[in-house]
Amino acid sequence: MRIIVDAMGGDNAPESAVWGGALAAKEYGEEVLLVGKPEVVANVLKEKGLSDVKGITIMPANDLVDMHDDPATVLRRKPDSSMAVAFKLLKAGEGDALVSAGNTGALLTGATLYGGRIKGIRRGALAPVMPCANGQVMLCDAGANTECTAEMLLQFAFLASLYAEKINGVVKPRVGLVNNGTEDTKGDPLRKEAYALLKKAGDEGRLNFVGNVEGSMVPLGACDVAVCDGFTGNVQLKTIEGVAKFMSKEIKGVFMASVGTKLGYLLCKKGMDDFREVFNQDKIGGAPFLGIAKPVIKAHGSSNEIAVMNAVRQAIAYTKSGMIDAVKENIQYMTVSE
Repeated sequence: MRIIVDAMGGDNAPESAVWGGALAAKEYGEEVLLVGKPEVVANVLKEKGLSDVKGITIMPANDLVDMHDDPATVLRRKPDSSMAVAFKLLKAGEGDALVSAGNTGALLTGATLYGGRIKGIRRGALAPVMPCANGQVMLCDAGANTECTAEMLLQFAFLASLYAEKINGVVKPRVGLVNNGTEDTKGDPLRKEAYALLKKAGDEGRLNFVGNVEGSMVPLGACDVAVCDGFTGNVQLKTIEGVAKFMSKEIKGVFMASVGTKLGYLLCKKGMDDFREVFNQDKIGGAPFLGIAKPVIKAHGSSNEIAVMNAVRQAIAYTKSGMIDAVKENIQYMTVSE
């Protein structure tokens, strides 16, 4: 298996992407194609003592996609960028999956144009995993599609449910529709129409639909898959991230208030370390673009080498899972007749 890594994408590239990709090749025994400026990639490998790791191939690309580039046109305007070359390799079958910490919009554009959507899928969706009260919850969509139809929300539910089951090992994932109330009459026309489609799929045994869930219920573990449009999902994701950072800062302030509280911190240091680890995104790796015909993993823009390594692990698991074939086999239940 060959995993393509965009070596020039991300805030900490090329160091983190090259380092993480090489660690993944060493740890998982799969081939990793590092796409970027050959001399730059080679220098990072040398600095990290990883030049002799087996399974690493450097694929030349002399440009890069910047976070400020226009996502819709950048791959055409920069055909020799590391992301564009990476997608061309994926399309040509030179690699089985792609990992990048680069521009999210450009990555979605490339995934759609070069990877292609699975036949019958209306839009690709970004599906990150977040910590919650009883483990993890997958949010779909989290920013790829700000305007959606009810059919798209139905497809997001199926896609994320299949991923949660086949890659994350969740048995009969509980699917909830993010709404402004739990009653089946709540929400705008889009949510009401989506609710009817999801309930029908649940009644037929296609999904384990648990109904509407409020935003506050998502981090409390009300569902394993939280379905929403990309605007709502992105706001939900960023709000939870912000609250987590705020709470961590406030808790630290409490412990630093006096000599007594500092001593108290020493007594519960392990517990606090465990608390911080819950929100450690590095061990997750990245978020998959679901509905794309080939596995594409979006690593966080600020990913370090551990996050990139785990994103490669995620790409390997995605490729081996049979997830894409399962989507094709169930596409008839994800489409709405005109």
